[in-house]
Amino acid sequence: MESLSPISTKFSNPNSLPSLLSPFSTFNHRRKSRKCKAWTLSFPCFSSYKTVTTQCKVQLNDRDLVKFDSDWRRSIGRGLFGVAAAAAAMFSVCCDSPALAESLTVAFPVSRAREVNTVQRTLVEAWGLIRETFIDPTFNHQDWDLQLQQTMVEMFPLKTADAAYNKISGMLSTLGDPFTRIISPKEYQNFRIGSDGNLQGVGIFINAEPRTGHLIVLSCIEGSPAARAGIHEGDELIEINGERLDGTDGETAAKKLRGRVGTTVTVKLHSGTGGGSDSGFREVKLSRDFIKLSPVSSAIIPHKTPDGHVSKLGYVKLSAFSQTAAAEMENCIHEMEAQDVCSYILDLRNNPGGLVKVGLDVAQIWLDGDETLVNTIDRDGNMLPINMVDGHAITHDPLVVLVNEGSASASEILAGALHDNGRAILVGHKTFGKGKIQSVTELHDGSALFVTVAKYLSPALHDIDQVGITPDVQCSTEMLNSPKESLLKDKSSASSLEADSCIMVAEHELDVQESKGTAS
Repeated sequence: MESLSPISTKFSNPNSLPSLLSPFSTFNHRRKSRKCKAWTLSFPCFSSYKTVTTQCKVQLNDRDLVKFDSDWRRSIGRGLFGVAAAAAAMFSVCCDSPALAESLTVAFPVSRAREVNTVQRTLVEAWGLIRETFIDPTFNHQDWDLQLQQTMVEMFPLKTADAAYNKISGMLSTLGDPFTRIISPKEYQNFRIGSDGNLQGVGIFINAEPRTGHLIVLSCIEGSPAARAGIHEGDELIEINGERLDGTDGETAAKKLRGRVGTTVTVKLHSGTGGGSDSGFREVKLSRDFIKLSPVSSAIIPHKTPDGHVSKLGYVKLSAFSQTAAAEMENCIHEMEAQDVCSYILDLRNNPGGLVKVGLDVAQIWLDGDETLVNTIDRDGNMLPINMVDGHAITHDPLVVLVNEGSASASEILAGALHDNGRAILVGHKTFGKGKIQSVTELHDGSALFVTVAKYLSPALHDIDQVGITPDVQCSTEMLNSPKESLLKDKSSASSLEADSCIMVAEHELDVQESKGTAS
């Protein structure tokens, strides 16, 4: 993933929230003991020869969440609906209910454009998932069934899949939730690659500067094409393949940088002030390569305590909650324990989140017992705490967690779990404030639907959404010229660690913890 923006998380069944610990699951509920009540929703079936429409009704029972009639194409060919040259598709949605499950059957006009026809099926599939799982049961105070009908009618005359996908996005936008969205098959593959910790690209992390909107290089992955080309933190990205990036967001620019291994991309950069001249501009041609994203980097910092004793402080930076993050952090902490590290700083600054499961797994590296990690609230307002089961922390050494306005989603879940359970002090700045959880479901055409299915509160029941977490201690964001020795595994971070004022504040707080005897 070439940009840093809050990344949504997933779990397999919002009606059984502990199962959010299973990543990359899709919805496929089976009803074994419930009675299924069938009802039919009608749509106009458009005639090829007439401008008038005829109402066609079809009823089909099935106990899958979203189940399409495998013979619908043959049914169309046989003129199932008795309308000359008309075409309609059938599907069934079985909706969860404490008492019974309802089977919703929909008939809709099939577009003559094959690619649009495929997206029509995606539309109905997405609509059904929203209907069953979206956190707001009023769907932003609108008739969700009517939204499907209107969108289907608008989609019917379209000629391209892109235009049809835009209609789905328009329908989802009426929910008033920016995190509920659909992404194309290609975008979903990029999302999975990023979550897996591997991608094909140039190895740049970029983000839009909030005040100006300029795309700034946050960092380059060590050994990547970008790093080898001498691209540095703070460089501004001006063009990609000759195309200006004015008004382009970070994710869109990141997509342009990704591509197959061996292909090339040319970027124009601006370094330094430049003074309005061309002296600060340069073009670089990069050959894309496999990029291994390691979410964990670490350092051992010699720390001098107030009594003059020199101890080892373990610094661990977690940049994303990808699938390998928990295992990599566990290995890192074991290695540091073997080197007699006495205290830790966990840096979650500018970590936009990732997989909720991974955030909870990381929390269990630091916590014991059956502590509550997070509380979830479903669409019916039911609160469900998610607790550890007989947890055993790797270390009980003092811990400070660094956060800032770029710490979002799973970062906030982890920070809240460690703070509210008395395990860590938070240092930095107020976090982003993304207190909602998304499920991610791969649809039949390879696209993916992100749906907000739950809200979460910290273990102490603090609301995070649009509020964020305020740290115990604020720190200055400016970098100070105060040299410090460090034994770095990631030597590229040496200069920033030596001058990072927030790390200095964290060290002071660790001294305070030790003086109070708070470490167990």
